[in-house]
Amino acid sequence: MDAPWFTLLLGALATWRATHLLALEDGPFNGVLRLRQAAGNSLWGQLLDCFYCLSLWVAAPVALAVARNPLEWLLAWLGLSGAACLLERLGPASPPPLLNLEGDSDELLWTKTRSAGDDPSARPTPETSPETHTDTGPVHRVR
Repeated sequence: MDAPWFTLLLGALATWRATHLLALEDGPFNGVLRLRQAAGNSLWGQLLDCFYCLSLWVAAPVALAVARNPLEWLLAWLGLSGAACLLERLGPASPPPLLNLEGDSDELLWTKTRSAGDDPSARPTPETSPETHTDTGPVHRVR
């Protein structure tokens, strides 16, 4: 690749993706989850629990692909880790709620659709609603 900015961009995205996978996801076939459980509360386990710490270690080998000399490697290492941290902060603060298809009551999920003029604060709660709607259309998430 002739464009260094493109290589740096790919390196930043790769650093974020690998760090996110190791620190915050269960991984394919729960492999990463088992790795974190095996590490426990050891030094390695604490490293896997901290996105920001882990991004430094993930960025180090990625920086080798981006840099051409030792000074560039040092700058790329810290820059890739910083970019991964910024990308992580741009994401949602918490994962979205999961759709519950088991039929249990969930206050965030409603099967009754609302019109544009409905006041959400006047909407009955599941406990006080006189009727139960089970299959009236698409599920809408209400905040």
